[in-house]
Amino acid sequence: MIDSISLSKILFLDIETVPEHYSYNDLNERVKKLWDRKTQNILKADSAYEGDKSPEVIYDRAGIYAEFGKIICISTGFIHEGKFRIKSFYGKDEKKLLVEFSEMLNNHFNTPAHYLCAHNGKEFDYPYIARRILINGLKLPFLLNIAGKKPWEITHLDTMELWKFGDYKSYTSLELLTAIFDIPTPKNDINGSQVRKVFYEEDDLERIVKYCQRDTLAVAQIFLKYRCEEIIKEENIIIV
Repeated sequence: MIDSISLSKILFLDIETVPEHYSYNDLNERVKKLWDRKTQNILKADSAYEGDKSPEVIYDRAGIYAEFGKIICISTGFIHEGKFRIKSFYGKDEKKLLVEFSEMLNNHFNTPAHYLCAHNGKEFDYPYIARRILINGLKLPFLLNIAGKKPWEITHLDTMELWKFGDYKSYTSLELLTAIFDIPTPKNDINGSQVRKVFYEEDDLERIVKYCQRDTLAVAQIFLKYRCEEIIKEENIIIV
């Protein structure tokens, strides 16, 4: 199925998220109570967690939940005439970056023939973006507005799901896939667990954007490997 998709119709993407506020103490009392409740659910799901189990400490995980986090970067990429063009939407104003991202989707990726592709996108990126768009009072772009659609009408690709081949027992990281497929990647600078610190404490958004762009490229390279095609050469990567 993936061999029949035109590469120019696929928008590859990755997102970076952080807690909506720097610390637990910045939350208002209503949200604090809801986070306290959420914390109990998190710990039930992670019975092996051995650290401080207080809501204040667990709050460093808030960025992975759309109800308590926010998007600070969406990096996108598409293949056209052998070139991979990367464009990132980022900033401290989440609504602004979501407006710009939505405009790009509405203008260029807005038909049933278009696809989104991300790693673990069906579990994380796509629903997270859609939820934050609604929370910010915006309308969902065509490709993210999946309510009422039949499964085969939803054009969401997921490089992690494709790798499972029906196996639901394990998670395979983007980093591991690039290693086993011998896909060259830039020297690692940060990882996902460090994004909150780099954003709030170091105020270095550009560093996060570069990390996000690297992962977007990795998603595209893995997808090409799944199709047994040549990966994108460094000289054919264009950041706009």
